[in-house]
Amino acid sequence: MSQPVFIVIAEKIHCTRVFKREGKLVTQRPDGGHAIVYSANGQTRYLPVPEIFLTSSEWLKGNVKHCAVAVWQGLYGDAAGQAAGADYIRSLSLAQEKAGGGFLDVNVDEFSTHLEERRRAMLWTANIVQGASRLPLSIDSSTPSILRTGLEACDRSRGRPMINSVSLERMEAVGLAAEFGACVVASAAGEKGLPASTAERLTNLARLIPLLKKGGVPDDAIYIDPLVFPIATDSANGLSFLEAVRAFRALYGMQIHITGGFSNVSFGMPGRKIINQTFTYLAVEAGADSGIVDPGQINGTVLAATDPTSESFRLARALLLGEDEFGMEFITASRDGRI
Repeated sequence: MSQPVFIVIAEKIHCTRVFKREGKLVTQRPDGGHAIVYSANGQTRYLPVPEIFLTSSEWLKGNVKHCAVAVWQGLYGDAAGQAAGADYIRSLSLAQEKAGGGFLDVNVDEFSTHLEERRRAMLWTANIVQGASRLPLSIDSSTPSILRTGLEACDRSRGRPMINSVSLERMEAVGLAAEFGACVVASAAGEKGLPASTAERLTNLARLIPLLKKGGVPDDAIYIDPLVFPIATDSANGLSFLEAVRAFRALYGMQIHITGGFSNVSFGMPGRKIINQTFTYLAVEAGADSGIVDPGQINGTVLAATDPTSESFRLARALLLGEDEFGMEFITASRDGRI
C-alpha cells in the first residue's frame, strides 16, 4: 500500500485513559507518594499523583487516570504541580503532532461529576494544548455545554475545530457545528442505542447527514463514524464494520471522510497493537481515510509500511474477518511469541 492520505484524530488527551498502577509509567517517589513518568525534550520527568487519586476506586482497581491527574494539578496543584500538569499535557500534544496527528482530541468528561468543574477543566486543557501545538482541536464530550466551552476556546486560525461526536442522540451538537463552522464526527448511533447491522448504520446516518448539510456543514467537514465494536464479543464485528465502510463510500462518494475508533476492535484480546494496525489497514482498503487513534501506533507512514504478506498480518486479518474461529490461531501465536 502506498502511503495513504490518512487523517489522524489523536486520542490521547482523554480523562478516561489509564496507566497500570504497578506499570513502568507509574513510580513511587522517595517521600512515599507516586508520580507519572514521562519524557519531554529527551528528559525523564515526573507528574505527581495527588492524594485524592490515591484513595479513588480507580487506584484501588490498580489504575490511575493520567490525564485527569495532569488536569487536577493544573487546576488545583501548588506551583510545582501546576507546572508539571501543564508540561505533561504539552508533551502529549507535541508528541501526537510529531507522530502525524491531524486533530488533537480533548475529553474531560470523566474528570468530575460537576458541570462547572468540567467546564473549567475543558477550558484549561484546550488552552494548554493550543499553547503547545498548531493542530486544530477536536472537542469531545457528551455534554453540549462542555462542547460549547471547548469550541469557544478554539483558535480558528489553525483551521476548523471538530466536534466529536454528533449523532441522532446528540442533536444539540448539530446546531453547535453550524454555529462554530466545525468539522464533525458523525456517529452511526441511533436515538436510543447502537446499530446492530450495516443497514441500521446506513439508516441512522441517512437521517443525520442531511441535517448537517442543512446546517451548512460541507461534505469535506463530515467524518462518518460507522462505530467499531470488539471482536471479542462477536467475531463478526470486524467484517461488519468493513462492510459499512464500503457501503458509506459507495453512497457518499470521495468528498466525505470515514473514520473510526479502530482500537476498540481489539478490546479483550492479546496482541492489540497488530490487531489495531491490521484492522486500520483493512479499513483504509475498504474506503476509510481517517482514524480516532494513537498516532504513535497508527498513522499514514505505519500503514504504508505494513506488510500484508507477514504472518502477523495474515493471522490478524483472519481473526478480524471471522475466519479464525474463536481467535484460537491468533491467540496461540500470541502466546507462542510468534506475533
